[in-house]
Amino acid sequence: MSMKASNRQVDGVTVVDMSGRITLGEGSVVLRDSIRDLVGKGQKKILLNLGDVTYIDSSGIGELVSAFTAVRREGGELKLLNLTKKVHDLLQITKLYTVFDIKDDEAAAIQSFTK
Repeated sequence: MSMKASNRQVDGVTVVDMSGRITLGEGSVVLRDSIRDLVGKGQKKILLNLGDVTYIDSSGIGELVSAFTAVRREGGELKLLNLTKKVHDLLQITKLYTVFDIKDDEAAAIQSFTK
């Protein structure tokens, strides 16, 4: 199953709906290109919706971290939304759960971005 990403704007926040597997190769490239593209266009508020992401491997985790730092470097915020149990557990095991701002409710997540 290939990785897909689509963007939509909600109240000045770019929501990136990801689906598929974030793995070494195509999956992590899709994530990297999406984030680079948004940051290049000056988007500072990015919400990654991972509700349809079925699997993330170590390179996918690395890609999430580098996306986070790339957005931060530009003075923006990157938050995660709708983690599946597998992805949630993986972030807890890797201690990254404390690094990312993780939300379960899209409306609340959008509100949480600084105006």
